[in-house]
Amino acid sequence: MRVLMTGGCGFIGTAIADLMLRRGNQVLNIDKLTYAANPSALQGWMGSDRYRIVKGDICDMAKVLSVFEEFQPDCVIHAAAESSVDRSIDGAAQFLQTNFVGTYTMLEAARHWWAKRKGTYRFHHVSTDEVFGSLGPGDPGVREQTSYAPNSPYAASKAASDHLVRAWGQTYGLPVVTTHSTNSYGPWQFPEKLVPLMITKGAEGEALPLYGAGDNVRDWLHVADHAEAVRVVLEHGNTGETYNVGGSFEQPNVEIVRMICNELDEHMPENAPHERMICHVEDRVAHDWRYAVDTTKIWSDLRWRPEIEFRRGLSRTVDWYLQNRPWWQEIRRKRYRGERLGRKAA
Repeated sequence: MRVLMTGGCGFIGTAIADLMLRRGNQVLNIDKLTYAANPSALQGWMGSDRYRIVKGDICDMAKVLSVFEEFQPDCVIHAAAESSVDRSIDGAAQFLQTNFVGTYTMLEAARHWWAKRKGTYRFHHVSTDEVFGSLGPGDPGVREQTSYAPNSPYAASKAASDHLVRAWGQTYGLPVVTTHSTNSYGPWQFPEKLVPLMITKGAEGEALPLYGAGDNVRDWLHVADHAEAVRVVLEHGNTGETYNVGGSFEQPNVEIVRMICNELDEHMPENAPHERMICHVEDRVAHDWRYAVDTTKIWSDLRWRPEIEFRRGLSRTVDWYLQNRPWWQEIRRKRYRGERLGRKAA
C-alpha cells in the first residue's frame, strides 16, 4: 500500500510511519519540519526505497497536488497539526492556518486525486479528544456522537478541521475516517509536553513545574498503541465513521508526575526523592479539568484495545529519555528551554 503521510516527522506521525513501514508499506512523508519535528526518529528508514521525506507546507496547494500526482497514494494519513495547547494560547494564528487551512488543502487535493483513480482509497484524519471539551468528575467518557465544546484555540482549530473532514465526506463522497485520541506518551516526544518535560527536568535536577494544583485529569495512551489504532481504523474502519482511541488510564497530572519521580528515584538515587522537586506554578488559561473517551465502538467494531500497560510504558519511556540525553539536551539548547507556556492570554 502506498501511504501519503502528513506530519510524519511529528511525535505521533513518526510512530505511525514506522509502523506502516514495518508492515511493508511505502510511505511518503510530507512535513514542514517545524520546531517539534524529529526526522531522526525514522533514521533507520533513510535510504530505504520504501520511505521518503518531502519538506513542504500542507497549506501550499500546488505543492500538495504535485506530491499526489508524483506518489499516487492509495491512502492518506493526515497527522500534521500544531498541537500545543500552551502555544495556541500564546498565538492562535498558526494553529488556524495549519490545522484548518492545511486540512482544507489536503482534503481538496485528496478529492481531486481520488476522482482520477479507481479502486480502494481512504483519507484518515488524526484528531484529539480535546474537541469535546472538559468533563466533570462523575461524567462518563465522551462517545463519538458527543457534541463538540472546544475550550482552547488548539482544540477549536482541531474541531474545525474535523468538521471539514466530515463535510468533504458527506458532500463529495470522499472516503474519510477520523480518530479521536487521548493523551499519547512515549519515546521521541518533544519535551514541552508533560511526560517528557518532567523526565528531562528531573534528570537535570531542575524544579518540576506543575500547573495549578495538578488535579487536572487525563487518560494516557502509549504512542505505539495509538499508531496501531490508526492502522486498524485505516484498514478496517467503516467509511465516514469516527472512532475514539483511549488508554483507559485516567489519572490527575500530579499522580503522573509522582510516578515519573519514582522512576527517576530508581535511576538516580543520589537525587532522590525527586518528588521534592515538584513546584506548583500559575495555571494556564482555561485549563480543561478532565478528558476521557468511551472506546466501546472501536473495541466492538474492530477489536482494538491498548496493549501497553501505563506503568510499564512509562518505565520504558523514562529509560529511553535517560539513554538519549544528547537528543533532548540539544533541543533544550537550541529550540526550547523548558519554560511553561500559555499561562497568560496573549
